[in-house]
Amino acid sequence: MSKNYHVVRKGDQRAVKREKAERSNSLHGTQKEAIERARELAIGKKGEVVIHRPDGRIRDKDSYGNDPNPPKDNKF
Repeated sequence: MSKNYHVVRKGDQRAVKREKAERSNSLHGTQKEAIERARELAIGKKGEVVIHRPDGRIRDKDSYGNDPNPPKDNKF
């Protein structure tokens, strides 16, 4: 199973969903809360968090673990 966690809009809430899963892992009132939960899960599994815009496009990605291709940007 994939170790990627997606933060997506689900109605008025934000959902954390494991990649290729049918159901959401958790629901949150704000995107910030959902990102924090996804981050906790990704750190534990050494995976990646993928944050989506309301229209479904990817807004941002963060890797937590042994990334063979580290980013070249200076985001942080």
